[in-house]
Amino acid sequence: MANKKAQEMADLASQICNQISSVFTTPTSPYPPPLDLLVTELAATSRNRNSRVFLYGVGREGLMLKAFAMRLSHLGLSVHLVFDMTTPPISSSDLLIASAGPGGFSTVDAICSIAKSNGAKVLLLTAQPVTGSCVKHATDVCYVPAQTMASDNGGGDAGELGEKRLLPMGSVYEGALFVLFEMVVYKLVDVLGETPESVRARHTNLE
Repeated sequence: MANKKAQEMADLASQICNQISSVFTTPTSPYPPPLDLLVTELAATSRNRNSRVFLYGVGREGLMLKAFAMRLSHLGLSVHLVFDMTTPPISSSDLLIASAGPGGFSTVDAICSIAKSNGAKVLLLTAQPVTGSCVKHATDVCYVPAQTMASDNGGGDAGELGEKRLLPMGSVYEGALFVLFEMVVYKLVDVLGETPESVRARHTNLE
């Protein structure tokens, strides 16, 4: 019985991982591969001591960006989450990474607009690079071709229910963000010349 339950969990985990993995087999042209774009922009930001990285997203997308911010800080970048009490004003030497999976949110639109008006680079993560309202504020579009609430057909029809219910609403996009960010961190360790020891040394000890 225990072995059967363990196999059921392993099978379900594999199905979920496979659905997220399939996102990265979809061509993103004419947009650059999301991994390359993020690594290039973050490496460029790290080379300028006056540059900082700001991150913002709503809901579960925002949680993925918060986890990403933590790792970027461990890599030695100056990182700030929008709406934290200690977040400084953004300027022309800075980079804002924002996410709007379905294409637009009023808060993301507003924050991207303010960042752009202050001369900052705005890198927008989205699954809707053509129709989304946030795109007009972006200097770079990071296209993540995954299902969001804008493309789940209200839960899916009879022919798609199995796949759609496996990861409902925007879960495919959010899971893809987590995996994408882990790939970025993996690449940046080498690009920035970091070591496991230097990364661990920046982890908080106030826990």
